[in-house]
Amino acid sequence: MRSFHGSLERGHTMADIDNDLLTDAATNLLTEEHRSLFRDLLQNALQTLIEEELTASIGAALHERTDDRTGQRNGHRPPRTLSTPAGDVELAIPKVRAGNFYPSLLEPRRRVDQALWAVIMTAYVKGTSTRKVDDLVKALGVDSGVSKSTVSRICKEIDGHVEAFRARTLAHTDFPYVFCDATYVKGRVGRHVVSRAIVVAFGVAADGTREVLGLDVGDSEDEAFWGAFLRSLKTRGLGGVQLVISDAHEGLKAAIRRHLQGAAWQRCRVHFNRNVLARVGKAHGEMVTAMIRTIYAQPDQAAVTAQLRAVADMLTDRFPAAAQMLLDAEPDLTAFAAFPRTHWRRVWSTNPLERVNKEIKRRSNVVGIFPDDNSIIRLIGAVLLEQHDEWQVAERSYFSEESMKTIAADTTIEVTATTTAA
Repeated sequence: MRSFHGSLERGHTMADIDNDLLTDAATNLLTEEHRSLFRDLLQNALQTLIEEELTASIGAALHERTDDRTGQRNGHRPPRTLSTPAGDVELAIPKVRAGNFYPSLLEPRRRVDQALWAVIMTAYVKGTSTRKVDDLVKALGVDSGVSKSTVSRICKEIDGHVEAFRARTLAHTDFPYVFCDATYVKGRVGRHVVSRAIVVAFGVAADGTREVLGLDVGDSEDEAFWGAFLRSLKTRGLGGVQLVISDAHEGLKAAIRRHLQGAAWQRCRVHFNRNVLARVGKAHGEMVTAMIRTIYAQPDQAAVTAQLRAVADMLTDRFPAAAQMLLDAEPDLTAFAAFPRTHWRRVWSTNPLERVNKEIKRRSNVVGIFPDDNSIIRLIGAVLLEQHDEWQVAERSYFSEESMKTIAADTTIEVTATTTAA
């Protein structure tokens, strides 16, 4: 129960204190049996509200036929957890055959919000909070601070989910496509605030669905760090990799050659274009970019390679450095062309990771400076876990299962030779 004198010292009115004391007393009087009964009643009531909201949304109740009907029910998604004063309740989320439906009474990304709250609380308890963190704590309704035991309890729950997610097996299917990327946040190591590298990988499975494969935090993107990360994915069962898509970081390239032998490497076309523009100058950037773009507009692998060489020839006189960059990067820029034509737009760059990275940045910017690496993994892991869950219940796969079957055995031989040449 909250201290009476402590509450007065913090500026609470007598009315506030009376309300707090009554709330605490009522909470203490509830037995576990009463809590369980109330929790069941609350769960049933909330589930009914969700079903009624869907009825209003599509214009028809379950098994009802109406002229105003705009959609049809299609079962339920896996249940989501909602925290209530009586405890956590599990609520089933209805699905519709066309479009999307999400109940307004549920908070999307609840796990992520909990992780963000826990990171802020950790900083607060450790005494590393800034004025911004203090304001965030107060905005969360914790004017009097938070106890270390509360932080420990919340962190333990989140860390358990994230660790299970990071350690899960990947041997249940092949992942022909693997995307790798890194981003940086500020974190404390000892007494210093330094940049911390967050490496993330996601894969496209043999059935065309996407999964977050893993994440880790380290000092920099050197070969040792990337190598340990890729090795951990293989230890967990990652297999069937035919194409890795990433930027041209030397440490990552070396790690791919060493730990994912037999897989081709696709250099992100967006990152490559930025490197070329640095050589040709801003005035000519649009023209050169348009020329390079024609490489990716070709109908087949032979035409892609021929067009790259043609563009390099056209650039040789005025921009010899850019032309040489194209020729040197030929096997890496054109690796995508050995795969199904319908996949090209989604495997020739790391753009599919951009949305994930933006969410990571949006959440990490709120924290500012992380108190330790565990806090980074807690928050970013929760972000990625939520993204992974969304992909699992998405109405459409990233690629159709039929198109994934067209990645033939002879494709593997061809891209393996490309990797060896690199």
